[in-house]
Amino acid sequence: MKSWHKYILRTVITGVTMLVIALVTILLWGRGSPSKDQKLETSAGHVVATSSAPQVIRLWPGKAPGSENWTQQEVEVDTKDEKLVRNVVDPELTAYFPATDKANGTSVIICPGGGFHMLSMGSEGIAVAHYLNSLGITAFVLKYRVTRTNTDYPLVLLHRLKTSADMQPIIDEMSPLLVADGQQAIRLVRNNATKWGLMPDRIGIIGFSAGGYLALSVAVQHTTDSKPNFIAAIYPLAPAVLNPQNEKAPMFVLCADDDPIVPPIENSIRIYDIWHTAKIPVELHILAEGGHGFGMTKHHMPTDNWYELYRGWLIDQGYLSATN
Repeated sequence: MKSWHKYILRTVITGVTMLVIALVTILLWGRGSPSKDQKLETSAGHVVATSSAPQVIRLWPGKAPGSENWTQQEVEVDTKDEKLVRNVVDPELTAYFPATDKANGTSVIICPGGGFHMLSMGSEGIAVAHYLNSLGITAFVLKYRVTRTNTDYPLVLLHRLKTSADMQPIIDEMSPLLVADGQQAIRLVRNNATKWGLMPDRIGIIGFSAGGYLALSVAVQHTTDSKPNFIAAIYPLAPAVLNPQNEKAPMFVLCADDDPIVPPIENSIRIYDIWHTAKIPVELHILAEGGHGFGMTKHHMPTDNWYELYRGWLIDQGYLSATN
């Protein structure tokens, strides 16, 4: 393994350990109030683009390929501050359509983070979808597969993250599955774009942390029907191999300079350098403070309004009108 990759992994392990401790506190706190979103379960063929309620769509027509024999039970934890999901076996897309008088035909698939062990569906998923809806953008929150965990998963995860040898097998195990889920999500939206009032050439993807790893992987691994038209990576873990030489999809990257989990130099700045060298449009923002995992939560930090920078970039790229 290259020395820089070992450094990234060691840094990730140290920082993620801090995150896990915080998550343990949340879980010990207990269940909070249920999600305010009332979702309608449907198939892609029955999605109603004028519905104001989120609509859950199964990602795969049958069992998800590569995990057909998984037997773990999905677990959801709602607190007053977050919604966490683990043991995802059946990946889903939840569609959030904007008001019909605001809809502009652009759509974005949202990939929450969670260290490949869980998904932060609230601040890095549902809240992002609501913001995009306010701009007239149709949003799809992706619940992708993560590694299996048991009830004692916080302690197991802490032990697993002590050395790079503990974490790397999880990344290796999950990478092909989450990339397949990301590809299928874009494919599903593109195949139904006309029916849903969307433009098939204005489908983007945004990922946070491990979700950023997913978005970046899909950006360089896809077929014609699963290719994103534009990409955003928010405090992303960068895949070891990134080769966008034949790609033209513009990239937006944003992180905090004091991120203790995914350091900017080895991740966000590296992504920028790769896209810039390939002469593909790329914009990088490194905000002074904010740490990791801020999502849409306000912390009285420079990262509090990061999404306004993303909005400006979408306008500059032609995916959003300045009046939205």
